[in-house]
Amino acid sequence: MADLSSLKDLGTTSEAAAAPVHVRKVDSLGRSYATGKRKDAVARVWLKAGSGKIIVNGKDYTAYFARPVLQMILRQPIVAAARDGQFDIIATVAGGGLSGQAGAVRHGLSKALTYFEPGLRSVLKKGGFLTRDSRVVERKKYGRAKARRSFQFSKR
Repeated sequence: MADLSSLKDLGTTSEAAAAPVHVRKVDSLGRSYATGKRKDAVARVWLKAGSGKIIVNGKDYTAYFARPVLQMILRQPIVAAARDGQFDIIATVAGGGLSGQAGAVRHGLSKALTYFEPGLRSVLKKGGFLTRDSRVVERKKYGRAKARRSFQFSKR
C-alpha cells in the first residue's frame, strides 16, 4: 500500500478496490443451501436442478400455503429470474405465521438461487429479494394494553 500523506495523494494512487467476486456454492449432491428469515420465521432452503417441484415441510407448496397471495410471494424470485420449472426446491420452515413463513422461504430461495447461479444476483438484488426484511413485532410495554395502546381512560 502506498504512503498517503494528504488527500491530493489519494487521487494519484493506482490501487483500485476490486469488486467482490461471487462464487458458485454447491455441495457434493449438486444442491445449494441458504437460510431465509422474516419476522419470527426461519426457513432452510435447498435448491437443485430439476423439474420445478416445490416442497415445504414435506407438503407441496400449494397445500402448505393455501392462499394464492402466499404462493405468489414464494414464487417471486423464480419468476423474476426467469427460471420457472428448472429447479426442485425443498424447504423446511419454522416459527411465526404463514405470511412470515412465506417471506422467509422467499428470502432463502433468493439466496440459494444466487449461490447456485451467481449471475442472477443483480436481477434478484434489484427486485429486493436478497434484503432481509428486518421489521418485527414491537414488544409489549408495562402499563399499556399492547405495545403503544393505552388502557381506556375514564374520568369516573
